[in-house]
Amino acid sequence: MKALVAHPGGFGEVLLAGPAVRAVATRAGRVTMLCGARGAPAARLLPHVDDVVVWDDTRDGTEPPAAGLVRRLRQEAYDVALVLGPDGPLPPARLLRTARIRHIGPGADPADGGPDAAGALDAAVAMGFGLRAGDDGRLRVRPAPDTAALTGNGPYVVVHPGAGDPGRAWAAERGAALVARLCDAGHRVVVTGGPDETDLTRRVSGDIAVDLGGRTTARALAGVLRAADAVVTASAGPAHLADAVGTPVVSLTTPAPHTYRVPTAVLTGAPTTAPDGPDPDEVTGAVAELLGARG
Repeated sequence: MKALVAHPGGFGEVLLAGPAVRAVATRAGRVTMLCGARGAPAARLLPHVDDVVVWDDTRDGTEPPAAGLVRRLRQEAYDVALVLGPDGPLPPARLLRTARIRHIGPGADPADGGPDAAGALDAAVAMGFGLRAGDDGRLRVRPAPDTAALTGNGPYVVVHPGAGDPGRAWAAERGAALVARLCDAGHRVVVTGGPDETDLTRRVSGDIAVDLGGRTTARALAGVLRAADAVVTASAGPAHLADAVGTPVVSLTTPAPHTYRVPTAVLTGAPTTAPDGPDPDEVTGAVAELLGARG
């Protein structure tokens, strides 16, 4: 059986599809993931994804699906497709019908914005797929690389000040104050961020933290988070990735991302954007509590 799993969401949302993908793989000999450019790096991290097909999810939806993409999907002759996440600019279910995939199982109510990991897994189960014995349904990614060459040796805490949306990123001054407070508490700090967040990570890092802004692929970021003592973030994507590699999370995301595996401290009482941003003492205390509970 050749199966397709379609998800139009971003990085963190696609990570949540992992348990459903593993369920599909119990019966399918080959699993392909169809997603937008924002979710493709996460799809390539998921176990049992054999291929990733990317569509242009930046169009306004007024044009028909790209002929080349539809032709490719037809040539692959998928037996079944599981659709996860809400309808986007190019609704997956409509595209798959155009590609003549007969057995299509929509897995989300668009009004809900798409399922979480448990909801996605339920959608797979409703199509006749189930997890292997011993699979606990938690988030997972492929084995992460050793990233000591990037982070340096010794324990550290990751601070990820970006939020995917510049309007929701932390004020750099507050991020820098948080890094200084964590260092004062005895932690070594590694600051991470995407290619478009290098100015923010540079200002947050100052001259006392390791600045990895724009220097990590998705796979390398998984390695950086896996080796960390804890991750502090206001972005759901890094929070879900930390969950998948087993690292405790201090989350400042509103609404808070649901974690499935790791201890999590959710600090959503104060805004994470300028002029407030995260309270350095509150976050540092949450890190201490998480590490104490784990130790």
